[in-house]
Amino acid sequence: EKRTVTRIEKNGYPDYVYINAAKIFQSIHTEKSEDRNVVRYGDISDSPMMPFKDEHSRRVCYELAFNALKYQDLLEEMLLDSKTYPCYSIPDELSSLLVVMLYDLQDRKFRKRKSFAEEELVAEVQEIGHYLYRYKTKLAAALARCRIKYDALSIEYFLPETVWKQEQRASALPVCFWINKFKISLEDVIRDLEMKGFTKVESVSDFDHYTYAVDQHCHDVLVFPSSLREELLNLDLFADCKLLLQ
Repeated sequence: EKRTVTRIEKNGYPDYVYINAAKIFQSIHTEKSEDRNVVRYGDISDSPMMPFKDEHSRRVCYELAFNALKYQDLLEEMLLDSKTYPCYSIPDELSSLLVVMLYDLQDRKFRKRKSFAEEELVAEVQEIGHYLYRYKTKLAAALARCRIKYDALSIEYFLPETVWKQEQRASALPVCFWINKFKISLEDVIRDLEMKGFTKVESVSDFDHYTYAVDQHCHDVLVFPSSLREELLNLDLFADCKLLLQ
């Protein structure tokens, strides 16, 4: 009996992901001049990163940090416009965490973050998460005002045109995975994918959502439609390093 592939809902991440993403964001964020009404970022250079659980969690941390960087101006404007920032109970050292978690909150359409089984809770993440969720209505209203102000249909419209075009091109590219033959054979990968509802096609021109093709020049590589990227990264095959993202 074939299992169907379900769409991955955005439910947030374990606490350590936010801590690590905030640490990464802190080192790459854009500094603003002090004479402006800006979000101020304290020094967190002494705080260590928490251990990554696996390669997937490392990717998620960096992706979250760079998404916060791309939309830093918008996220800061939301915080200031909604009067959510400044908050005297939240020190500047937690501003990076505040911005990173705000990006994730709006990405979840301001829905509540789910709890993860056996998760190691981090007090700062819990505090910031509760604080942002308490002001979710004001933050959503601030985002709506920003969109009206800049005539933006979605937050992607806040990106510089060059970045937006690069992302559009990248998002349209097929997703490629190497088969880790030290752990699994091509036949076993195909069998597993078929159990999950995928269908093999001859080439990328035959793609129709839950389909894939074997690379014509390198039979260790499987190619999938770009729309399946997030779902593929949540497969056991990827988590167990049997498929490696190209």
